[in-house]
Amino acid sequence: MRDMRIGVVVFLCVLCLSQAAFAREPQKSAADWAADAVMKGDSRRNPQAGKAQDAKDERPLTNDEIAAMIKTRLAALRKARAARLAEERNKAAAEPVVRGGHWSYEGENGPEQWGRLKPEWAACASGQRQSPIDIRDGIKVDLEPVAFDYRPSRFNVLDNGHTVQVNVDPGNSITLTGRRYELVQFHFHRPSEEKVNGRGFEMVAHLVHKDAGGRLAVVAVLIDSGTAHGLIQTVWNNLPLEKHEPLAPLAAIDLNQLLPERREYYTYMGSLTTPPCSEGVLWIVLKAPIQASPQQIAIFGRLYPMNARPLQDSFGRMIKESN
Repeated sequence: MRDMRIGVVVFLCVLCLSQAAFAREPQKSAADWAADAVMKGDSRRNPQAGKAQDAKDERPLTNDEIAAMIKTRLAALRKARAARLAEERNKAAAEPVVRGGHWSYEGENGPEQWGRLKPEWAACASGQRQSPIDIRDGIKVDLEPVAFDYRPSRFNVLDNGHTVQVNVDPGNSITLTGRRYELVQFHFHRPSEEKVNGRGFEMVAHLVHKDAGGRLAVVAVLIDSGTAHGLIQTVWNNLPLEKHEPLAPLAAIDLNQLLPERREYYTYMGSLTTPPCSEGVLWIVLKAPIQASPQQIAIFGRLYPMNARPLQDSFGRMIKESN
């Protein structure tokens, strides 16, 4: 009898420990289960067997039976825990990762994760016409010149948490293939997001235009290190002190100053280079870069040391370039 009591105590202790190690068991607690098993023999009773079977099953359990029950119970708990963990892993892999919709250029919300941060950003991961790309093997043809219609305009400067963005008043546009696109804003990346035949540049300015039907055209102006640039300095002079609070100076800027003298270009169909990575964007990358001084480039670098999306697969899309 003393051995039996010792065995029951050991049985209860082990089951309590197993319950702690394999948490979240949906049925009875280990202590309840053990008490029922030892006092009533519930795990071995057959309700249909009658009183004789009940009397037989209510006999005290032997030490060997207790050990066998412990082994069986622990195996079941391990199996249930493994199945639960596998289910949680599969669920996590199947569902989008939602972290408040915030994206960045590195870390857990970096470019490799953009397509999973929000369902509407899926194109960032699955799109076949994504930007930027390494521009190479373009078909040289006589491309229609881009008709720039830029004029002095009021503007405001916004640090949006990802770049320095300059919003301009209406009245600036480009026309290409009979379609007019109104300039909405321009912003900067460091280093340049696009490359040309494998070569990158210190920075790039992206001038974002939209036509009456909502179609986008982006003019990319590549920036090399060299002499100081007047328009860029004007933008830097009016950097806001706080993020997300635009600063609107009284001065005006002439966007023609941001363009190189030569206007030959590469063109291809791509996407926005930030979430939601929408495709169907007409890209116009001017072949001739402009210059900014090392000091001007360093000023932007203090705010954004790196804010460029990695190169995307071109998937054999057509690229045309001016002769």
